Amino acid sequence: MSLEVDIAVLRGERRIAACFTARGGITALLGPSGAGKTSVIEAIAGLLRPVEGRIELGGEALFDAARRIDLPPEARGCGVVFQDLRLFPHRSVRDNLLYGARFAPSSARLMTLEQTCAFLGIADLLGRRPRTLSGGEAQRVAIGRALLRGPRLLLLDEPLSSLDGARRDGVMAVIERIRDELGLPMVLVSHRAEEVERLANRVVRLDQPLLA
Repeated sequence: MSLEVDIAVLRGERRIAACFTARGGITALLGPSGAGKTSVIEAIAGLLRPVEGRIELGGEALFDAARRIDLPPEARGCGVVFQDLRLFPHRSVRDNLLYGARFAPSSARLMTLEQTCAFLGIADLLGRRPRTLSGGEAQRVAIGRALLRGPRLLLLDEPLSSLDGARRDGVMAVIERIRDELGLPMVLVSHRAEEVERLANRVVRLDQPLLA
């Protein structure tokens, strides 16, 4: 599955440009704070509309300014793990996971709820609420919800930034399993060189954004 990105987005007066091709494995977006890494993730997911350019996944246009194509987020086949996780606090872990599954057509499903829980080691968390989870547990649940979405591409926005050393290693091992066992292509945002060195197959460097 190939992802092709050649876009420019605006954040206020900042113009952020990104041009890269990702073919399988993990592509890491690396750059200083304010370089626009999260904006690129949001543009791929359909949460931020570029001002120009195109985004293609597996030969399908997700966004093309010239052809006026802009698929809604639910039609793009992307699973997203946000930096702030965005788990529903009033719902159980089970319900948070199943929220992802509701958007997955049967033909796109990678695994069942039970298989996802076994894969991530979260079966014993199903009855709990997000506020009772550790940072590492919550991150696994967020990844599980994204996987149950049946994605063609997984987008990870700073998935390790709020975790301490031991929990960070555990979640990195999960990401490695997704890469190696599921073969799901991923785009990863990280500001830690050691994370990128361990996880990424390729690195895309984003420079400081320009004023529009």
